Amino acid sequence: MPLHSKIHAPPHWLFEQGIYMVTAGTYQKLPHWNTRERRDFLLEALFARAAEFGWQLQAWAILSNHYHFLASSPEDPGTLRKFLSKLHMTTAKQLNEWDGTPGRKVWYQFWDSHITFENSYLARLNYVHHNPQHHGVTADAAGYRWCSAKWFSENAPEAFRAMVASCKIDRLGVADDF
Repeated sequence: MPLHSKIHAPPHWLFEQGIYMVTAGTYQKLPHWNTRERRDFLLEALFARAAEFGWQLQAWAILSNHYHFLASSPEDPGTLRKFLSKLHMTTAKQLNEWDGTPGRKVWYQFWDSHITFENSYLARLNYVHHNPQHHGVTADAAGYRWCSAKWFSENAPEAFRAMVASCKIDRLGVADDF
């Protein structure tokens, strides 16, 4: 088998403080988070673990088989591994308890990007806010309660919202084939 055809976990270069975009998907892309209650639980867990590890969420979108978020790191961005490990462990444990499937693998892996350019940051904000629309889950992301679009529209200054909305997202290299 050629080396390039083997599947490897993505590298995680967590050396510099800053803004990171994170994407995580469920194992085999299964729609485990397919009810309001389950998505509510995952969203609450995401916010709780982010606060616990000092990550400041700036955008988020939770769908039935994956999530995205943008967050400012604490001084040590290496805590992202612990943050996501605890998030995935606690949510998988609860999900498996609900389904009576102890030990089932729920999460596959995560991808992260350290955002270093303003235009990349703005485009990714736009992308995450509108991810439910991108996947056809809703016609209006602001009406989808498991993403940050409504929060952003109510809290961000109008000029900043317009700047983010004007950013093209068609060339972003985001892992999102869910």
